[in-house]
Parts: sequence; structure tokens; C-alpha cells
Amino acid sequence: MGKKWRESSSDSEPIAPTAIPEQELKSDKKKKKKKKKKKDKHGKEEKVQEEVVGLSPEYQNGSGYKRKKKQLDDTDLEFELKSDKKKHKKGDSSDSGSGGADEEVREGNVVVSGKDVKKPKYIPVESFEGSKLPGEVLECCKGFKKPSPIQSRAWPFLLNGRDFIGIAATGSGKTLAFGIPGIMHVLNKRKGKMSKGRSPLCLVLSPTRELAQQISDVLVDAGKASGVTSVCLYGGTSKGPQKSALKAGIDFVIGTPGRLKDLVEEGVCCLSEVAFVVLDEADRMLDMGFEMEVRSILSKTCS
Repeated sequence: MGKKWRESSSDSEPIAPTAIPEQELKSDKKKKKKKKKKKDKHGKEEKVQEEVVGLSPEYQNGSGYKRKKKQLDDTDLEFELKSDKKKHKKGDSSDSGSGGADEEVREGNVVVSGKDVKKPKYIPVESFEGSKLPGEVLECCKGFKKPSPIQSRAWPFLLNGRDFIGIAATGSGKTLAFGIPGIMHVLNKRKGKMSKGRSPLCLVLSPTRELAQQISDVLVDAGKASGVTSVCLYGGTSKGPQKSALKAGIDFVIGTPGRLKDLVEEGVCCLSEVAFVVLDEADRMLDMGFEMEVRSILSKTCS
């Protein structure tokens, strides 16, 4: 190390080695050291990347990396990630216990997914006439030309007794999307007998007083023509009028979790006949810490 042989001429003996200047040696060492650092740095970056995509332990701890490094490229990693995703989705489908794979229907910016969504009975309702609902139930829709996207897709599922999760913007007609099927549920159960002191059949839970009042206003108006009544229960006001409405007999209860739980525990509001439940802005109720109240209320229903 550190010494170099001079080339000899064809007719002479080998010349003794001469030492390379010390400065040149240091320069060579420095270059090698610098190169080594660069390699180490590169190796560290590769290691981080491998941990992210989830390679085997032998790659994560660095062993076997030099040996198999050339066998891996971006395509292999991408293929591995896609394979994992496919397996995950497959697992989700089998764990759901639905008994069949979910289907998906896309139309414009509307997506409907779930079991058997392509069956004819779940085809979107394109017109009020096509819904085949009673005239008194559709009385509240006279100001509209046709059902909104959320209504046209929610009605077939809810009218057939399916659970439904709907996501739509404010002002898209969400309240009537569940309100009209709720009214039909009441009419089918009551069979024209609206007795005094009847217990509610439908429940709508809302996170705030303001939202509960808005929903109540829409449902009160929608139920007038068919004789379906509603009451709104919320805190910050006297319980007297709310208790009186409940005792008189009601079909829809719309309320906030806190006040509704109080009235249920007082024995004033009976939910034992409720089989149609709506959680409006359920995620917001959970964010506000109402999970225990919601669970307690739902445990009192028959659904």
C-alpha cells in the first residue's frame, strides 16, 4: 500500500519501487473516505425507503441488500404494494359477513356501493310519478320538478328496509331523503289508526339544537297531508311543552342526545316501538362526545 512500481523498458531489469509522496497518499485516502460516506448515505436512504414499502427483515436491517439489490426495481415495489392492497380488500369483503361482494354503481359524480345495488328494485327514482308513492306523501314535493340525487337513490333502499349511509351537501334534500321513507314506515305500521297517546315509530338524532329544529320544520310540513306528527326535543328550554307533545301521541321524535336521554330516563319518551332510526351527522355527534348517550338511546329502540 502506498507504493507504485515504475514500468521498465523491455531490455532492463525491474527498478526498485519508489514511494509516492505523502500528500498524494492523503489525497487518495480522503477520496476513498468521501466515497465511502456517500455510499453509506445512499445505503441509509435506501433502507428508509424499504421500511416504508414493507420489505422483509433481511432488507430492513441491511443484510442481503448488496446481494439482492439488483433484483429489485420500482416495478417490483409497485407490484408488491398493489398485491397487498388487493389482499386487504379481499379480506375486508370476507370479514363484512355480507355473504357476497359489494357492487358499485357510478353515474356522473354519484357513487352507490353495497350488496345487490344493481338489482332492479334499487334503480334510482327519476321522477315523483315513478316513485309510486301516495299523493298525500308527495304533497311536500310539489315545488320540485324531480327528486334530488340523494333522494332518488336513497328512497329505493329505505323503502325496501335497507340500511343506508348517505353523504351529500347541505341543501341537497337530505331531510326528505329519509323523511319520506319514514312517513311511509309510519303509514304502513299505523294502517290509518292514529290513536291518542301513541308511541313514536321513527327517531332522528341530531348533534345540535339548530339542526334538530331545521329537520323538525321540514318533517312537520311533510307529514301534515298524511297526518304524521313530529316533536322536537332539545335542551336549553322547558321540558313542559315537549312532555305534553309526547303524551298527546307522536310519530316522529327529532332530538339532541342529551335532552332525549333525559326524557327517556324519566319515562316520558318511550322508544320501544321505534324501528326507523336516523343519525344525522353521526360523525359530529361522536366528535362532540355523545357516543354514550347515543348508545344508551339506541338500546331502548326495537331496531
